[in-house]
Amino acid sequence: MKDARERRVHTGGIELCVAELGDPGRPTVVLVHGYPDSKEVWSEVAARLADDFHVVLYDVRGHGRSTAPKPLRGGFTLAKLTDDFLAVADAVSPDRPVHLVGHDWGSVQSWEFVTVERTRGRIASFTSVSGPSLDHFGHWIDARVKRPTPRRVGQLLGQGAKSWYVYLLHTPVLPELAWRGPLGKRWPKLLERAEKIPAGDYPTATLPSDAAHGAWLYRDNVRPRLRHPRPDAVAHVPVQLITPQGDAFLSERLYDDLERWVPRLTRRTLPAKHWVPRTRPDQLARWIEEFTTSVEQGEPSRGGGGRHADRFGDQLALVTGAGSGIGRATALALAEAGARVVAVDRDAGTAARTAELALSSGASGAWPETVDVSDEQAMEKLAERVHRQYGVVDVLVNNAGIGVSGSFFTTTPDDWRKVLDVNLWGVIHGCRLFGARMAERGQGGHIVNIASAAAFQPSRALPAYSTSKAAVLMLSECLRAELAAAGIGVTAICPGIVNTNITSTTRFTGVDETEARRRQERASRLYGKRNYPPEKVARAILDAVAENRAVVPVTPEARGAYLLSRFMPGALRKLARVEPKL
Repeated sequence: MKDARERRVHTGGIELCVAELGDPGRPTVVLVHGYPDSKEVWSEVAARLADDFHVVLYDVRGHGRSTAPKPLRGGFTLAKLTDDFLAVADAVSPDRPVHLVGHDWGSVQSWEFVTVERTRGRIASFTSVSGPSLDHFGHWIDARVKRPTPRRVGQLLGQGAKSWYVYLLHTPVLPELAWRGPLGKRWPKLLERAEKIPAGDYPTATLPSDAAHGAWLYRDNVRPRLRHPRPDAVAHVPVQLITPQGDAFLSERLYDDLERWVPRLTRRTLPAKHWVPRTRPDQLARWIEEFTTSVEQGEPSRGGGGRHADRFGDQLALVTGAGSGIGRATALALAEAGARVVAVDRDAGTAARTAELALSSGASGAWPETVDVSDEQAMEKLAERVHRQYGVVDVLVNNAGIGVSGSFFTTTPDDWRKVLDVNLWGVIHGCRLFGARMAERGQGGHIVNIASAAAFQPSRALPAYSTSKAAVLMLSECLRAELAAAGIGVTAICPGIVNTNITSTTRFTGVDETEARRRQERASRLYGKRNYPPEKVARAILDAVAENRAVVPVTPEARGAYLLSRFMPGALRKLARVEPKL
C-alpha cells in the first residue's frame, strides 16, 4: 500500500502484518477486512482518511502477509481474533481507545470486540459494514423459529437463500480446492462483473490462500454461535451501521431489532452492493470521518435526524431553480436529511436565502451559486467550480424551468427557443456536466429531472411547454438505461398542478400585455386554490431517489393522466381537443 508504514505484531504464536498511514498523534481508526479479502480491500478508504486520522489496517491471521495458525482448525475462533485485535490496538495506540471499522467478516468479528467485557475502554466507536454479530443473528433466527408468522418465515427463508455460500464453506476440502484452483483465478473478473469493482491491484495475489484459510472463520464460529448466542452481546460503544441496499449476501431485515443490542445506534443505507470499500470509498470515508469526529467531540452523529438521514446524510446534492417552489422545498428536504446542498438559481438573492435556510434545516454544508441553466458556458464554469470546491455531486436535481402558454401558431420561434433552452437544454447541460463526473468517479449517484404531467398529457394550450417536458421525460428514460451499469439512477418527476410561482413567470403568447396579465392572475388563483404544496413534491423526490424509481407522477391528477396515457391514450387525445378557458 502506497506511503504505508508496516510493522509486525506478535500474538498467540502468529505474526500480524500491520500497516499505518497518517499522523500517529491523531485519533486512530482501525480497519478490519472481511472474507476472502486482505487489508488491501481498504486501501481506497484508508487513503481518504489518512489526512485527518491515524489509519491502521492489518491482515487477519492467515490472510495477506500475516501468518496462519497451526493447526488451522480451532485457530480462527472469535476469542483468538479478539486477542489479535487487542495486540494491534496496544501496539498502535497504547494510550487512547481506537475507532473500529469492519466490513464483512471484519465486521462480524468486530461485533465480538465491542460486546465483550475485556475490550471495554480500548474502543471508542464502531462502524459496521455488511457483517452482523453472530450472537444477534442467532437471536434473530431463534425469535423467528419460536414465533413464526408469514412475514417472519419469509425473512428467515430469504436470508437462508442469501447464505448459500456459508453451507458450502462448511464442506471439507472442496472450498480449499476451488479457491486454489479455478475460483481463485476467476474471482477478480467475477467481482468486476457482479459488483462493478474497478479493475486494478485488488484482489491481491494472496487471494487463493486467504480464501482457503478464511473458510475456518465460518467453520470455527458460525454453528457454535448460532446455536448458543450470548445473551449479553450489548455494544458498549456508539455504533454506526452502514447497510448496502443491494447486498447479495445479507438481508436488511437482519438489523430490524438492533436497537435492542445497541443503545447508541446511527443507521445509514447505501444504494450499492456488498463490496462498498471498493465501490463507494468516497461516501464510506465521509461517513466514517463524520461519525468518528462526532464521537471524539462528544456530539451526536447527524445520521439520526430526518426521515431520509440514513440515505442522504453528508451526500452532496445540487438543485437548480432552488430559489423558490419545488427547487427550494427539495433543497430543504435534502438539508433536513443531512445532505450538503448547492442551491443554484439565476437570482443570487433567492439562492443565498435557500442556502441559509438549508443550513438551519440541518445541512452539513450549504452554498449558493448563481447561473442561467440555459447558458452552456456558464454551466460549464459552474460545474468546474462545484467539482473543485465541493466535490463530485451525489444527487443532481435539474429543476429550473419556465412556462409558455398559447397555441402553436401564436408561439414564436423566440418563444420556442426560450422554453427549450431552459426546460430542455438546462437539463441536458446539468446531466452532461455533472452526470459525466458521477460516471467517471465510478461510485454511483442519482439524477432527478423535473418533467411535468404535461409530458404525457397533450394540450392545445401548452404545445411548447409540453414538448419540452416530454423531451425531458424521454431523455431521463434514455439516460436511466445508459447509466444503470455505472450504478447511477435517473428519475423523471412529473408533479402536476403545484402551488409555485411558475404561473407568475409564464409567458402567454398571442395576446396583449393586459390580457396576459389577466391570464397570469387567473392561473395563479387556480394553482392557489388547488394548493398542493411543493413540500409534498420534495418528499416524493427523496422517496423516488431512495427507491430508485424511474417515473414518478406526484399529484392525483398527474397519476390519473399517467395511467390514461398508458392504458387509454385516446381519451387524453380527445380531452386535448377541448379549448381551455383562459
